[in-house]
Amino acid sequence: MSDPYASRAAVHEQVVDGFGAVRVLPLDARADAPLLHRWVNEERAVFWGMNGLTEEQVAEVYAHMDTLDTHHAHLVLKDGAPAALLQTYEPAADRVAECYPVAPGDIGIHLLVAPAAPGAARSGWTAGLLTAVTGYVLLGLDRERVVVDPDVANGKAIARFLRQGFTAGPEVVLPEVDLPDVYLPRKKARLAFLTREVAFGG
Repeated sequence: MSDPYASRAAVHEQVVDGFGAVRVLPLDARADAPLLHRWVNEERAVFWGMNGLTEEQVAEVYAHMDTLDTHHAHLVLKDGAPAALLQTYEPAADRVAECYPVAPGDIGIHLLVAPAAPGAARSGWTAGLLTAVTGYVLLGLDRERVVVDPDVANGKAIARFLRQGFTAGPEVVLPEVDLPDVYLPRKKARLAFLTREVAFGG
C-alpha cells in the first residue's frame, strides 16, 4: 500500500525514545478534511469547538487558515499514521493577546490527538506527541516559550500539559471573535507556559 503522505515534505521529523518516529506535515485542507471531520465531531473533541460541522465546513476552516501568515495547521504522523492535528499561531495576532502580556519569542499551539482504536492501550501517547511538537516549535522554529489555552473545563488537557513541564498561568476569558471568515465563541481558559530552558535545558 502506498503512503498517501510520502509526497509531503515534513517541517519537522523526530524519533522520540520509547514512542516512535514523528513527522509534522503542513495540513492539506481538502485532502485531510475527511479525516479531520471524523476527529473533530467525536464527543471527546467537544473542546475543539467544531462539533457539528460538515466535512465541507471543516475544509473551509482550514483552507482559510492556509491564507494566514500568523496561524498554521499541521498533520502529525506517528510511524507514518495520522496521530494528531497541530495548530500553531502568533499570540500577538490572536485573541489570547488580550489576556496576557505577549513576549518576543512566544508561540501558541493547539493540539488535537487522534482517537484511539477500539480497545487500544496508548499509555504515553500524548506525552510522546507533545515531546515532538515542543521540539518543533521551540527548536525548529527557534522560539522561547509555548503558550496553550485549554478550556478550564478540560481538566485532562490541563493535567497533561502540567505533566509535560508546563507552568500553570492565570484563568482568563478569551473574547468572542465574530468575523466574516471565522467565529469563535467566548471561552474560559487556563493558560499554561513552557519555556525552552525548562524543556531543553537552555
